[in-house]
Amino acid sequence: MQITTIILAAGKGTRMRSELPKVMHKIAGKSLLEHVYQTSKQIPGNAIKVVIGHGADFIREKLSYLDVCWVEQLEQLGTGHAVQQAAGQIGDDDIVLVVYGDVPLLKFSTLQNLLGLSSQESLALLTVNLDNPTGYGRIIRDGNGRVQKIVEQKDATPSELAITEVNTGIMAVNGQKLKKWLAQLGNNNAQGEYYLTDVVAMAATDGVLVSTCQPQTGNEVLGVNNRLQLSGLERLFQQGQAEMLMEQGVTLRDPLRFDLRGTITQLGQDIEIDVNVILEGEIKLGNNVSIGANTQIKNAVIGDNVEIFANCVIEDAVVGANSRIGPFARLRPGTVLAKEAHIGNFVELKNAIVAENSKINHLSYIGDANVGSHVNIGAGTITCNYDGVNKSRTVIGDGAFIGSSSQLVAPVTVGANATIGAGSTITKDCPDNQLTLARSKQVTLSGWQRPVKKDA
Repeated sequence: MQITTIILAAGKGTRMRSELPKVMHKIAGKSLLEHVYQTSKQIPGNAIKVVIGHGADFIREKLSYLDVCWVEQLEQLGTGHAVQQAAGQIGDDDIVLVVYGDVPLLKFSTLQNLLGLSSQESLALLTVNLDNPTGYGRIIRDGNGRVQKIVEQKDATPSELAITEVNTGIMAVNGQKLKKWLAQLGNNNAQGEYYLTDVVAMAATDGVLVSTCQPQTGNEVLGVNNRLQLSGLERLFQQGQAEMLMEQGVTLRDPLRFDLRGTITQLGQDIEIDVNVILEGEIKLGNNVSIGANTQIKNAVIGDNVEIFANCVIEDAVVGANSRIGPFARLRPGTVLAKEAHIGNFVELKNAIVAENSKINHLSYIGDANVGSHVNIGAGTITCNYDGVNKSRTVIGDGAFIGSSSQLVAPVTVGANATIGAGSTITKDCPDNQLTLARSKQVTLSGWQRPVKKDA
């Protein structure tokens, strides 16, 4: 059975009060449309069409990686009109699944259930019962419980408005039948639009069975129309992420103050995460990892028994087993730490490879560097890796000791077991096993007096 999914994503989202198309606003660092796409993509043999309108060029550019066929709706004349734009790409024997680009919490299991009810001779409709159904189209059934039609809020009578079963707009239907009904749509309604929901009444009139199912929770079908709703869905999404991790054995000190905006591809045991931690991109976490408060980690590999103290930023980096990071440390892209590295407070590393058992504990910047094993780098040390045009590399041999407040002007090599005296500016290679100093001689001037302020 060929599945063709149509994602409706043409609306401007006026109530968002933004130049950004509504479906491009983000939850967990990913656009609403990407969430819907990734859920739909899990359906085997699925051909995805995305109907765009407002900001079409922008959406195509930003989401060019999506494996979809873009369909443009030049005028936004309703959901039925939007689906009509893709009618030419629907096969007669296809099962057409219609979903919405601003409903990001929809689950794959729900789509599976809906598709399980669909056939060449039936229409499957996703409905939900709401305590407050205001704004939704009501499901109208006959005395035998069979769906007859959907009535939109603005067109409903008082008795119809009392119905709590509402339309989500999500349906699965035979392609040939859908195209026939789309051609019959009219816009004689309060909005003057072509409603996709009208095909339900057409199906009932034609004797086609309309089957319904519901999502596990109503949260799955919540859409986004304003910033308040966007914020609410963010929290619902993150609540689900937190529950998933805790079910897998992760300790979250406060699940309400944790954001997972990516994917954890490796998850060890006995992981503890303090408050206000943000995990983005692709993350691997080993066993016995502790992550301190207010830490942000993006696209990183964290080895076993690593302790990350509070207020650290780690991006595109690898942290070896038994290492200690922070507090207030920053590991920038290209940083690779071997096991038992110590990176302390207010230390920044960029494109640096640090071998095992080395320490950079205080107030240092080490960029574009190879640091050997058992190296100790003192406070206030920097590698001067950029001359204003080119970046050069610093190499520090095994066992070297770099005194505090030293500047290593790249390209330069510090030999194995070499010692650099504190306050040195090193511009030439330093030999193994030797002390190298590069600082002015200390002088005391006898008889010197401090300046005295002159009288006015």
